[in-house]
Amino acid sequence: MKKFFSSFLFTATLLSPPNCLASSKSGTDPAPTPPLGWNSFQSYGVYFHDQAAHKNIDAMARLLKPYGYEYFVIDNGWFGEYKLEDGTNFPAEKHASDVNINEYGFFMPSRTYFPNGFRALIKKCHDKGLKFGVHLMRGIPRKAYELNLPIKGTAYRARDIASTRNICTWCPYNYGVDMSKPGAQEWYDGLIQHLADMGIDFIKYDDIVPFPREVEAVTKAIAKCKRPIVLSLSPGDTVPANEKALKVFQNAQMLRVTPDIWDDLHGINLCFEAWKKWGTQSKKNFWIDMDMIPFGKLQLMSNAAKKTADGRNTVRLTGKGTRRTCQLTPAQMRTFITLRALSASPLMVGGDLSTMDDFSLSLLQNKEMLRCNQNGVCATLVLSENGIEIWRAAMRDNPKDGYIGIFNRTKTVTTYVFDTKKLLNFTEVALIDIWNNRKSQGVRLKKLEIAPHDVIFFRFTR
Repeated sequence: MKKFFSSFLFTATLLSPPNCLASSKSGTDPAPTPPLGWNSFQSYGVYFHDQAAHKNIDAMARLLKPYGYEYFVIDNGWFGEYKLEDGTNFPAEKHASDVNINEYGFFMPSRTYFPNGFRALIKKCHDKGLKFGVHLMRGIPRKAYELNLPIKGTAYRARDIASTRNICTWCPYNYGVDMSKPGAQEWYDGLIQHLADMGIDFIKYDDIVPFPREVEAVTKAIAKCKRPIVLSLSPGDTVPANEKALKVFQNAQMLRVTPDIWDDLHGINLCFEAWKKWGTQSKKNFWIDMDMIPFGKLQLMSNAAKKTADGRNTVRLTGKGTRRTCQLTPAQMRTFITLRALSASPLMVGGDLSTMDDFSLSLLQNKEMLRCNQNGVCATLVLSENGIEIWRAAMRDNPKDGYIGIFNRTKTVTTYVFDTKKLLNFTEVALIDIWNNRKSQGVRLKKLEIAPHDVIFFRFTR
C-alpha cells in the first residue's frame, strides 16, 4: 500500500488521527449514527456460553469501547438446551433439542450454556458502559404451541395465534404468528416487554423481513415498552423490494441487505452489489446493514479435534466452515472495512475479541475510518471503469470535505491516474491516506498503483 505514494510530496510530519469521533449519540433516536458493536455468531455460532461471554465483554470494554463500540449482542441459540459432546461444552447437535421458555412462552437463557442466566452479564455490560443485545427468531416457540401456553394479559393461547404453515425453513424453533388473529399483537407486546424488563438494549430479529406485518408488530411493541431498543432486521437476501415494505422497515434502525457474509472474496463482492442497490435508502436512524465483520478467530465451537475420516465435522454446525482465523488477505481486509466505513453500515465485529490480533484491531480502531462511518453519509459511486470503483462521501456538516475510496476490484496490480479536479471538482486539496496515516498537499494528476483487491482510502479537505 505504501509505494503508490512515492510520487506525492508529503509534509514533514504525519497527521495525527482525530481525538474524538465525528458525532455523539443524543436525543431520543436510538441510532442517530450507525450502531457499533460485536456479535457472537461468527466466532461461536449458536453455541455461545457464559465463560466466553465474560471474556468477550472484558475484551470489548478494553479494546473497542474507547473507540465508540457499545453493543454486545448474543446471537441465536441463547435459549437452547443443547446435547453436548461427552465431557465438553461442544454441541453434539446443530439445533437444540429443547428450548428454555417461561410460563408465557418467552425465551429464557439456556440452562446448558448460561446456568446463571443473563442478570450478571447484563449488569456487567451496563457497568462497563456497554449495551446488551440478543437475537430472536420471528414468531412464537413451537414448544409454547405444543403446551398451548397463555398469551400474557389476554384470554388467548398460543394455538389461537400461531401459523403452523408460516415457518422458517432453516431454523426449527418457532411457528409464525398470524397477525390477523386477536392476541397476535399482544404476543409481541409481551415478548418485547419481557426483554425490556431484562435490560435488553438491542434486538436482532431474524427470518422477519419477508413478513412486514410481523415487523410492524415488533416496532409497535418496542414503542410501547418505553425502553430505547435498537432493532436490527434480518435476513438480507429476502428483503421485499417494494415501497410499502420499506416504509415498515424504516421503523427499525438496521436492515440487513446481504446474506451472511464471511471471510472470502465472494462476501466482499456481495457487499459491493448491496451497496449499489440499497445505498440511497440509508439515512439517520435507519442504516443499511452489510452483516458482521469476520476478523479474528472464527467458528470456535466447531470441535476441530473430532472429525470424520475425510476431515469433516462429526456434527454439521451452523455458520460456515470450521475453526480458523480470518482467511481474508490484508488487502481484502482493508477493502472490507473501507467499504463498511464509506457505506455507513453498522460495524458489528464477528471474531473472538479475547484473542483478536493486532492487525485486525488496527483497522477496527482506526479513528478516521470510524469518523467516516459515524459521519452517517452513504458514499455514492462516482466512477467505475476497468475494474476500478471510486466511491465518495461528503462530510455531513461540510459537504466540500469528505472521504473517497479507490477500490481495485481486479486480480492484478492496477495503475490509476488520480485527477482531483475530475473527482473532487477542485484542485487545491489536502489528501490524508487513512491506512498509512500520511498527508499530501496540492495534488492534481498523480499515478496510483493499487494492489489486487486493495483500496486507497483518503480523507480530502479544501
